[in-house]
Amino acid sequence: MTSAQPLTRRRTPMPYLLLAPALAVLLAALGYPLFRQAVMSFQEYGLAQQFGQPPEWVGFDNYTRLLTDSYLWAVIARSIGFCLIVAATTMVVGVAVAVLMTAVSRGARLTLQIALLLAWAMPHLASLTVWQWLFDAQYGVVNWLLTRIGFEQFAGHSWLIDPLSFFVVAGIVVVWMSVPFVAFAVYAGLTQVPAELQEAAAIDGASARARFRLITVPLIKPVLLIVGLLQIIWDLKVFTQIFVLQDAGGVTRDTNLIGTYIYRLGLGEGQFGLAAAASWFILLVTVGLSLYYVRILVRDDEELDA
Repeated sequence: MTSAQPLTRRRTPMPYLLLAPALAVLLAALGYPLFRQAVMSFQEYGLAQQFGQPPEWVGFDNYTRLLTDSYLWAVIARSIGFCLIVAATTMVVGVAVAVLMTAVSRGARLTLQIALLLAWAMPHLASLTVWQWLFDAQYGVVNWLLTRIGFEQFAGHSWLIDPLSFFVVAGIVVVWMSVPFVAFAVYAGLTQVPAELQEAAAIDGASARARFRLITVPLIKPVLLIVGLLQIIWDLKVFTQIFVLQDAGGVTRDTNLIGTYIYRLGLGEGQFGLAAAASWFILLVTVGLSLYYVRILVRDDEELDA
């Protein structure tokens, strides 16, 4: 009796042919801007060049100026710290909300999902207007509540002047805007966990915490990794929330993150060549921070193919 031959996956060019139109559009939309930005990063390109003066080729001078600028390194360190704290908080809160949606009744789950969708669909500027009012020094609800419960030092307290409290407010806003995506993505993964495994583990005496750690988390690990990677990328280049809060009273130099730093360097100071070099440098930083997650995703994919 012959042994069964192992099944091998046949590789066909069809998936690549289906992806070709999307890749062509992506290259057309992003290829030229990236190339133009790369060229500009090696040029002296300022306001004079905006009015027709030919740009001057300066080689790696822009990169040298950036790498020797202590303020840029301070912005990078500040951005990475803010990104990691906010991304971790978003993941914890989002996973908790997703688990909650699997545990409550259908009516409560629909109510929670509608609330998440409304928070997710609200335009950033509209939601930031509400958050500015909540943390307003004179008429904000947050200061009023803290004062009513005994914290008199928060009477008239300005949350945006101090860099630490500025980032507390910014972090709350970013987490609030990001939790719905994480919650829905993780909830979709949780619905695919076989109930039979949970029931068998419960019969064997495993607690709810043990079942979640040993069964649920490994099964939804790909979802958690992808969502975590996206959160790191998004939180590292956060712009709108920081920019609006800076205009509302934050000290720009002490609260700049990567996005606002590049924006003010280019459009604010007219140093477009330097801003282009900073953009490429930050791209490398983003890739470096994301590389760990990408390696895990590739390794898991290879294990599935094996």
